[in-house]
Amino acid sequence: MPNRGPRKIPKNKLSRQMGENIWGKDNCPTNNRTYGPGQHGAKGVRRRSDYGVQLREKQKLKGYYGNIGEKQFRNIYKEAYSKKGDTSENLLVFLESRLDAIVYRSNIVPTVFAARQFVNHKHVRVNGKIVNIPSYRCKPGDLIEVQEKSRTIPLVVESIQKMDRDLPEYISLNAKEFKVNYIRYPSTDEIPYPTLMNPGSVVEFYSR
Repeated sequence: MPNRGPRKIPKNKLSRQMGENIWGKDNCPTNNRTYGPGQHGAKGVRRRSDYGVQLREKQKLKGYYGNIGEKQFRNIYKEAYSKKGDTSENLLVFLESRLDAIVYRSNIVPTVFAARQFVNHKHVRVNGKIVNIPSYRCKPGDLIEVQEKSRTIPLVVESIQKMDRDLPEYISLNAKEFKVNYIRYPSTDEIPYPTLMNPGSVVEFYSR
């Protein structure tokens, strides 16, 4: 069986639940309607409680990075809380340093869900060694590269050619050699989210 790599997974449901275009896709249903999924169509917008707002922001941030499981996400928060500095900033840096997030940011694959599968299927090396753990946390100076045999996967070739997303300044890409350098940890204001993220509300949710 030929190696086709990870398949594309539609994740419009989360965007509709949040009422926002989470990943900035042109075909996101929220571009035309902002109400959540369901057969009854648009309803009146109810004012959310503080808890509701915090829960929504947590779900949105978890979803953006590929629907991270609750246990894993909570552990990331705990580590961010225990580290010196601002907890919300630490949280975003930890999330943005995930291997699957860097693969996605680099336009190697079109979605963060495809990035998770791509790493899982052993298509990626970090500093010369195969890493198949999407949550692997990269450090500044790490070199991420696509395995040679995986560079002809149509999904990868198309994504690299299209370059739908601008590269953030903390990542450099050698598209010809399929190599990515994680230059430095980002500051929170330069992480290119297509919708507003509120990590402070996530911290408040877990601090209750």
